[in-house]
Amino acid sequence: MFKVEDIQNYGKEQLEQAVHSASGVQSGLQAIATAYGDYTKKSFEDTKAFVEKLSGVKSLDKAIEAQSEFAKSAYVTFVADSQKIAGLYGDLAKQAFKPIEGLVAKFTPSGQ
Repeated sequence: MFKVEDIQNYGKEQLEQAVHSASGVQSGLQAIATAYGDYTKKSFEDTKAFVEKLSGVKSLDKAIEAQSEFAKSAYVTFVADSQKIAGLYGDLAKQAFKPIEGLVAKFTPSGQ
């Protein structure tokens, strides 16, 4: 037989977990947005510097060299920032599913 107090306590626990999870998800989304913003800003600044450098080039060889350096740098930056953002998404997923993990553990027999 269920007691009213048990049901109320269970509801209170679930509400507290939902609020905690929501604040964690919010901070995770904010970190992802900040990472995207930082990448965009860096990419814009790098492109601006490349265009300035390219405008001062006098020969085709130097232009090709500048383009190659820019492409390599842009690729390295993209890969590094993509990995960072992917990690943030992974952390966000873990944070979002943490309450469900606790709920499953609560109702799963300890031997399994």
